[in-house]
Amino acid sequence: MKVIVAHAAKDLRVETRDLPSPRAGQVRIKMAAGGICGSDLHYYNHGGFGEIRLREPMILGHEVAGYVDAVGDGVDAPAPGTLVAISPSRPCGTCEYCAKGAQNHCLNMRFYGSAMPFPHIQGAFREYIVADVAQCADAGDLTPGEAAMAEPLAVVLHAARQAGDLMGKRVLVTGCGPIGLLAVLVARAAGAVDIAATDISDFTLGKAHDVGADATVNVATTADPLEKYTANKGHFDVLFECSGVASALASAVPALRPGATIVQLGLGGDMTLPMQAMTAKELQLKGSFRFHAEFYTAVEMMRTGRLNVKPLITHQIEMDDAQAAFELASDRSQAIKVNVTF
Repeated sequence: MKVIVAHAAKDLRVETRDLPSPRAGQVRIKMAAGGICGSDLHYYNHGGFGEIRLREPMILGHEVAGYVDAVGDGVDAPAPGTLVAISPSRPCGTCEYCAKGAQNHCLNMRFYGSAMPFPHIQGAFREYIVADVAQCADAGDLTPGEAAMAEPLAVVLHAARQAGDLMGKRVLVTGCGPIGLLAVLVARAAGAVDIAATDISDFTLGKAHDVGADATVNVATTADPLEKYTANKGHFDVLFECSGVASALASAVPALRPGATIVQLGLGGDMTLPMQAMTAKELQLKGSFRFHAEFYTAVEMMRTGRLNVKPLITHQIEMDDAQAAFELASDRSQAIKVNVTF
């Protein structure tokens, strides 16, 4: 089978590996679609992010879906031919955090396509993968591209849990990549009454409008872009910070109401924050990292039509053209979610 391997920054290769066989409690899946994530782009463009660096060749990819091809002993479902979204999250189930229900903080996590541990955890951009039955969510009549969106959607659903009740709230989203756009979708579905989104790309801001943002602001072309939201100590109850850029968070603080909640999703390195202003407004800063049970909720919300992610899937490119796919996914002037097809 063919796999997509990152050797170093800008060194992406399509290589060959042996075809795997499922063991008891496992299924083999013929991959159909894989979304290129921001972390994949960091490995491709920079060889890693922050202190996390590629130290050996690593198969990329963790947003994936495909059709069950073979089953191991004791597996009754999903049956061969079933389209499944595959959770890349494989917590150990026995450490102290797993025992507390915080599997996203597992001490022995095996998350597809992660260079955090060494040896690295190989990813899922491959023609076939063997997965545990517990990783597989029946995607019903979704398209493979939609099913592959379960992972980033789960990230945002976890962030929404961190934010708390969004019913009737006014929400600001900074950064309109796939995660930011999904934050707009989720906030709208959760009952937010006013959603504004910021970015530096008119293309992504147009998508934000399409999926439910009431207002969009290009912070690269607008002087003091959030000024109109600063009267009376601010306007927004919740900020989903999805850019990972310190200036985005800092410029949003004057637009937040006292007691507002900041949920930080974007990972762009350490930040210098306006702590005095945040303290004076009694803002709550919450991190949000990965997900667990939200993965299966994400699939169900798409299957029932509660959330429509199709507008975010802008391109589909075959795995033999992986280099072109990654270059396109890096261009936010024309791409949101690029799917590799297998």
